[in-house]
Amino acid sequence: MSSALTDLFPYPIVQAPMAGGVSVPRLAAAVSEAGGLGFLAAGYKTADGMYQEIKQLRGLTSRPFGVNLFLPQPETADPAAVDVYAHQLAGEAAWYETELGDPDCGRDDGYDTKLAVLLDNPVPVVSFHFGVPSREVVDSLHRVGTFALVGATTADEARAVEQSGADAVIAQGVEAGGHQGTHRDNPETGGAGTGLLSLVAQVREAVSLPIVAAGGVMRGSQIAAVLAAGASAAQLGTAFLATAESGAHDLHKQALTNPLYVRTELTRAFSGRPARALVNRFLREHGPYAPAAYPEVHHLTAPVRKAAAKAGDAQGMALWAGQGHRMARELPAGQLVEVLVAELAAAGTALSGLSGYATGGGAR
Repeated sequence: MSSALTDLFPYPIVQAPMAGGVSVPRLAAAVSEAGGLGFLAAGYKTADGMYQEIKQLRGLTSRPFGVNLFLPQPETADPAAVDVYAHQLAGEAAWYETELGDPDCGRDDGYDTKLAVLLDNPVPVVSFHFGVPSREVVDSLHRVGTFALVGATTADEARAVEQSGADAVIAQGVEAGGHQGTHRDNPETGGAGTGLLSLVAQVREAVSLPIVAAGGVMRGSQIAAVLAAGASAAQLGTAFLATAESGAHDLHKQALTNPLYVRTELTRAFSGRPARALVNRFLREHGPYAPAAYPEVHHLTAPVRKAAAKAGDAQGMALWAGQGHRMARELPAGQLVEVLVAELAAAGTALSGLSGYATGGGAR
């Protein structure tokens, strides 16, 4: 990774931007203060809401941080399929004594307005999810001194990221919690994806960009593994979701290690796009029937998910989590960074102790 970018954060640890109220300023500040790169999630917020969080974060730390934007989505949803799904969810709305949301209340997430705010009030790093920004957008960020990072889930997507002029690619493995950041949602793939270590190796051979590896990373030894595979840093989401500074609902935090939730699954049930969550009642009952319709399904289910959380019912919530969720640790975010760094150092020592094998100097 370019020295100018790595100079922003001493340790190769990036806190994933988790939308929906998880990546709050206090979490990003704690990570940045500890030597990682904290991130705010602008997704599902207004431009002013994003700006207010940036101001709050700057009041908590003078260290660099990032802001994540969602790319506008093409209109590919079948309105009839959305209507059928809404009919199926009517019972959920009645159960939680709420109304379903309007599926047509917006699909660009205020992208242009948020971008304008970030150009007028530059931040150190901006990352992009669900697609690739135009070369003009990346160039405009560079002109105000902002680094641009863009997500990719395949080597082909990484090539598109490189062509955009971005400073680094975030290689997201299928193990990752929350939404898969595919550039285009193809229903025919069925949510299939590539594991992180294989993806990092493929992206490393496809592009010359620095790589930030994301997906299921919970321990310092895993950070060492992705660095050895060719990444320059690791991005962790679920690991920070359980911290005290995280804005996640307490039920969500508790579910990560609750034996009731034994596995995760990629599902369209909550948003219409493949996203990894703990398997609960809502996912089991509605996942098989949810259409490929983002953000229509997201808007449709939002009031139900909010009402379930208010009622204290985790079975109706979107419990986003990566495959390593059972390894979550309830630590302050800054302390978690310190633990990860210590684990990374220990893994590095162990790897250096094995170097003799590679040169023929190992045990006989």
